[in-house]
Amino acid sequence: MTGRRPSLAVVLIVRNEARCIARCLDSVRPWVDRIVMLDTGSTDDTIAIAQGCGAEVHEMIWPDSFAEARNAALLLADADWNLVVDADEWIESGGECLRDWCGGSARLGRVTIASDGAAGNVTRNRITRLLPRGVRFVGRVHEQVESDLPRVHVDLTIGHDGYAEAQLARKYDRNRPLLLAELSDAPDDPYLHYQLGKDAQMRGDERAASVHFATALTLSPVEANWRHELVVAQLHALAKSGQLDEAIEFAEEHRQTWARSPDFHFVLGDVLLDCAIADPANAVGHWLPHACASWERCLAIGERPDLEGSVPGRGSHLARHNLDLVRAQLAMLAA
Repeated sequence: MTGRRPSLAVVLIVRNEARCIARCLDSVRPWVDRIVMLDTGSTDDTIAIAQGCGAEVHEMIWPDSFAEARNAALLLADADWNLVVDADEWIESGGECLRDWCGGSARLGRVTIASDGAAGNVTRNRITRLLPRGVRFVGRVHEQVESDLPRVHVDLTIGHDGYAEAQLARKYDRNRPLLLAELSDAPDDPYLHYQLGKDAQMRGDERAASVHFATALTLSPVEANWRHELVVAQLHALAKSGQLDEAIEFAEEHRQTWARSPDFHFVLGDVLLDCAIADPANAVGHWLPHACASWERCLAIGERPDLEGSVPGRGSHLARHNLDLVRAQLAMLAA
């Protein structure tokens, strides 16, 4: 990649994304040489809108594999560097850094994905999306980059609203069969169990989620970059499925490891609040003071955007809000 400016393409696979495709393409166009879009069967105006935004549009029959579709799009792009995005994403900030970053050696770029959740919260994850020529994906669904190249943070933030409540229904029927098919081939893959747990959680089945999360915890290496989000998700799933004793035991088991996680302590505070509701005789004397202590710990830690799956506000205003509400209730009861 010497002697000329490296080429940079945005690469995406789409189907029926007329709602959001223009937003996506308008946000990336100023920063790249080409936009390569692979459509897998749209029946709405996605293709026409994309062409109007300057995208090179190609079509293929959906292969029942996100990795296969993404790899086909990467092959069509034939660029030195590829920024992989989804139609329900857009560049929020940092696009100006892409050219300089792509002038460096071959490595994988991890960008920040800021996802709007169904509950109105925002979750931040660092995901590998900036790829040098030749790097490919594996996995039918929740595909992952397959490469031994070093993974380096890129100061690029991408917004995502695909997990907002209005968009979730589209993903329920699409993802689960692919996850189950993948699991039949690799039943001991911890990442698949983690994603099946998240899928169950999105469908409101917290008990099923806790089973998959428990399996993922047993099988996954402690250094997995998604383990923080997994631990916090399991703590939430245990409590919301009525397994409060198990949630408290789980929290004690992982408290030391995640002593500097505002997300862990925030959700633990919620678990302790659930315990107070379930055990009102001990609410004032035990559960609520401990819940307040957990949220106080969140404030002492502060925000940790470097932790995978960290929710902005859990180290600041969200914890303060919960703390103020419970303290006000305790003051009323003491008056």
